[in-house]
Amino acid sequence: MPQVDPELFDRGQFQAELALKASPISAFKKAIRQAHEVLDQRFRNGRDIRRLIEDRAWFVDNILQKAWEQFDWSEDADIALVAVGGYGRGELHPYSDIDLLILLDSADHEVFRDSIERFLTLLWDIGLEVGQSVRSVQECADEARADLTVITNMMESRTIAGPEHLRQRMLDVTSTEHMWPSKDFFLAKRAEQKARHHKYNDTEYNLEPNVKGSPGGLRDIQTILWVARRQYGTLNLRALAGEGFLVESENALLASSQEFLWKVRYALHMLAGRAEDRLLFDHQRSIASLLGFEGQDAKQSIENFMQQYYRVVMSIAQLSELIIQHFEEVILAPEDEEPPQPINSRFQLHDGYIEARNANVFRRTPFAMLEIFVLMAQQPEIKGVRADTIRLLRENRHLIDDDFRHDIRNTSLFIELFKCKIGVHRNLRRMNRYGILGRYLPEFGFIVGQMQHDLFHIYTVDAHTLNLIKHLRKLQYTQVSEKFPLASKLMGKLPKPELIYMAGLYHDIGKGRQGDHSEIGAVDAEAFCQRHQLPLWDSRLIVWLVQNHLVMSTTAQRKDLSDPQVIHDFAQIVGDETRLDYLYVLTVADINATNPTLWNSWRASLLRQLYTETKRALRRGLENPVDREEQIRRTQSAALDILVRGGTDPDDVEQLWSQLGDDYFLRHTAGDVAWHSDAILQQPADGGPLVLIKETTQREFEGGTQIFIYAPDQHDFFAVTVAAMDQLNLNIHDARVITSSSQFTLDTYIVLDTDGDSIGDNPARVKQIRDGLTEALRNPADYPTIIQRRVPRQLKHFAFAPQVTIHNDAQRQVTVLELSAPDRPGLLARIGHIFLEFDLSLQNAKIATLGERVEDVFFITDAHNQPLSDPQLCSRLQEAIVQHLSVNQEPDAHLTRISI
Repeated sequence: MPQVDPELFDRGQFQAELALKASPISAFKKAIRQAHEVLDQRFRNGRDIRRLIEDRAWFVDNILQKAWEQFDWSEDADIALVAVGGYGRGELHPYSDIDLLILLDSADHEVFRDSIERFLTLLWDIGLEVGQSVRSVQECADEARADLTVITNMMESRTIAGPEHLRQRMLDVTSTEHMWPSKDFFLAKRAEQKARHHKYNDTEYNLEPNVKGSPGGLRDIQTILWVARRQYGTLNLRALAGEGFLVESENALLASSQEFLWKVRYALHMLAGRAEDRLLFDHQRSIASLLGFEGQDAKQSIENFMQQYYRVVMSIAQLSELIIQHFEEVILAPEDEEPPQPINSRFQLHDGYIEARNANVFRRTPFAMLEIFVLMAQQPEIKGVRADTIRLLRENRHLIDDDFRHDIRNTSLFIELFKCKIGVHRNLRRMNRYGILGRYLPEFGFIVGQMQHDLFHIYTVDAHTLNLIKHLRKLQYTQVSEKFPLASKLMGKLPKPELIYMAGLYHDIGKGRQGDHSEIGAVDAEAFCQRHQLPLWDSRLIVWLVQNHLVMSTTAQRKDLSDPQVIHDFAQIVGDETRLDYLYVLTVADINATNPTLWNSWRASLLRQLYTETKRALRRGLENPVDREEQIRRTQSAALDILVRGGTDPDDVEQLWSQLGDDYFLRHTAGDVAWHSDAILQQPADGGPLVLIKETTQREFEGGTQIFIYAPDQHDFFAVTVAAMDQLNLNIHDARVITSSSQFTLDTYIVLDTDGDSIGDNPARVKQIRDGLTEALRNPADYPTIIQRRVPRQLKHFAFAPQVTIHNDAQRQVTVLELSAPDRPGLLARIGHIFLEFDLSLQNAKIATLGERVEDVFFITDAHNQPLSDPQLCSRLQEAIVQHLSVNQEPDAHLTRISI
């Protein structure tokens, strides 16, 4: 800390101002305000961050000392002002906690009570927010013995004012001789760290990470130093290097990483104007700019900044694991430790952990850098890697070069890892953590820490990739098979499960490069297969899976699965049942590894439906596609059989059906047709709108809630319906709109509740929905179609221009409007309102919400039920959608093409 810094705090000038003032408060406030300004400007000017946070602590020392001097403490008074915690370390960010301990010799505080209260009131009045405790030395010992946080704070202490001997006595009575021996302290801190990591989902790669608490954050460095202080009495990284826990390069990396996070945290506090350790979307762009990160646009500069952040915290996480492992080996070493057990000539088992038998293993036999992970997968009882061996891996990974990558011993070992029955994900994750995976596969190294600045992809590309492999592995667990029955069944019968792991490793490896990442990834995957000398059938399957890994989810979510042509086209892409099995399993794992909130019961049922219909098409033969008329006849015949058996007059059925078009029977199952028909025929002529509600499937974790509405057609019917559903907190995932020749609408909606599940067996909720819709549709002209609600905070930071593509489907005689837009409350109601303004009829809709964006497909016609044919009308429609749906629209917003 500086001894003198007149620009920051001039003691003489401050004392002179105090003497001129009747009250000291204004002088203190002025000094604090000026210091804030000076320090913030130094930060903007690029001042060394370590010096900066020490300067702030030095300034607060001076202010506290001057405040303490305002009170009449006798020279021999046994009371001291002690800085603890981060402030005790001499580190303060703009709004860091200023933790103070007022330390007394005696438990009798009464003699100092008035002065202490007036001192704390002064701090509050001058705007210095402090956390304070008042304790005697003995009370410190009692509190520290019972509370890990208290003993940790006291270890980091400095005397600001008053006698130093009180703090020394406090340190004596709280030393390892009296409490918290280093073993107990280490175990408690390790458990605390694990709990904290779990709170942040055990990943460094959260979209809005906590700079302090997330894995790889500042708290991990502090944990290392706390344990070192308790064990060795040292509290800095250089001293740790002196103890042999860090080599010089690791010390430098850890120090530079700490300084980077300090800069980020300082900027966060400065921009937020308060204590803020969450790297929220609100601040990411400003911090990227403040720290000098550039890109072609704001989005890329944020991604560049966040990739640097993720790589820094990954480095900290790596070194933290190494040092904590080293501490464990030293602090928890048993007195009667058994001798290491040889595994082979290169490795041995030491207290449950694998270690190299000598320091030259990787230099003499580089293939051992892959062998070690295969051994851990083959012997799952191995707990992990000894600290010295982790360090040897880090020090020798430069030996992984092109010759290494083409050596058949290494390629064989890498493929062997994928064939292990367990431990594939765990050891690929270790390889990534120790920097081996990115060295062996440079294309994977490129995606390490690569962020996609959106709410859809909540992990970096490498973390998502490893999560996908984890999900593939979990599909074999009994508890998971209940939620994913079909995927689990198929995973268990794949002829070569190792191939889907390899495809998963490469499915997104092309991201971050110019072009279609599926095509780029397929090229990389083919090169991987050739280098590893995989059989031709295996290679072709892996490459095909990488190239087509998005096809199944796109088809299920964006196309009408009731259309036989859609199924036939998809079946042609797939080609055979084996590919279909692999692709279905990969798709399920990919969705769940992208964002856990994406998977819902309706998406599950769509994928199952596409899988089942495609399997039928493949078994029937692609040369024998289903005929539309044949499907309609089958549906009508089966539905009529159900109705007649229930006592319905077939003539009444035929009369009703004659008013419905072919699309109705193509889009609904026989069971649904019978259900609808029976209810319609029993509906009184003046009974108002008919609203039916049921579950679409009896399978747990699959399906949605189907709402069928039958009522006289009105032009604003769709807009009112979706607005009412929005008010009822229902998420629409599918809409099928049919108008009969008698001008009645037969609309079917698939909805989920806000938790992503169907309504289920909940009579009260079903009644609420039925009553709400019936009331809204009884007088639709009186119902407000635009619902005003605040756009959620996170969505505001992912603004982009809605993209609208319009083209005609000649076969189905409809216009297809594809929309990609920022999600916002009441979006479908706004779309319905626009369709109303343009006198358009909605025939069908596919609704998909992906993070902060919606990707919806609407099948529309004009007022005469014909496809749109006027390009100018389409252009006006497109402009209206962009105008109405833009949220914080970027200045470079543009429209996409119109094809009529």
